[in-house]
Amino acid sequence: MDLTQGTAEEKNKRAKKMMLWFGIVSLIMGFAGWTSAYIVSSKREDWVSDLELPSAFFVSTAMIILSSITYFIARKSVSNNNQKAGTICLLITLALGITFISLQFVGFSQMLENGYYFTGPTSNIKMSYVFLIAAVHIAHVVAGLISLLVVIVQQIRHKYTPDNMLGMELGATFWHFLDFIWVYLILFMYFVK
Repeated sequence: MDLTQGTAEEKNKRAKKMMLWFGIVSLIMGFAGWTSAYIVSSKREDWVSDLELPSAFFVSTAMIILSSITYFIARKSVSNNNQKAGTICLLITLALGITFISLQFVGFSQMLENGYYFTGPTSNIKMSYVFLIAAVHIAHVVAGLISLLVVIVQQIRHKYTPDNMLGMELGATFWHFLDFIWVYLILFMYFVK
C-alpha cells in the first residue's frame, strides 16, 4: 500500500495511528529493559526468591482486565450507534481504571506492612524492582485515564459516530496496551522468582 495515497483525512488517520504505535513500541522497550534488569538481578546473592506479591495486585489485575472489556463494549456500542451504552461503558471503564490505581496503592501498603521498602536498610532489590515496575505502570495508567477522560468528553459532546471513531479507537488501543502490559508484568513477577 502506498502511504502517500488517499485523502488528507485518511493520511491524518494513518499518521495518528502510526504515532500511537511508535509510542507503544517505545513503552514496550522501556518495560523490556526493566524486566531484563530484574532477570539479571535475580542472579545476585542477596536476591530473595520467596517473596509473595501483594494480594491487591491480583485484584487490581481483574479490574484492569474488566476495564478493557468495558472499553471494548463502549467502542462496539458507538460503532453500532448506541451512544448511551457507549457513554455508560466509558464511565464504567473510568471507574475501573481509578479502582485499579487505588488497589495498586493498597498493594504498596501491603508490601510496607510486610516490612518491604523501596529503599533503605530493610529493602531488597527484588521488592525495589516490584515497586519501580508497578509505579511506572501506574504513571502510564494515569496517562491512559487522561486519554479516557478526553474520549468521554468527546463522547458526551456527540463527536463519535459509527463513521468517525478515530479518537475512541486510539484511546482504546492505548488502554488495551496498558491492560496487556500489566498482565504481562504481574505474570512475569509472579513466575520469575
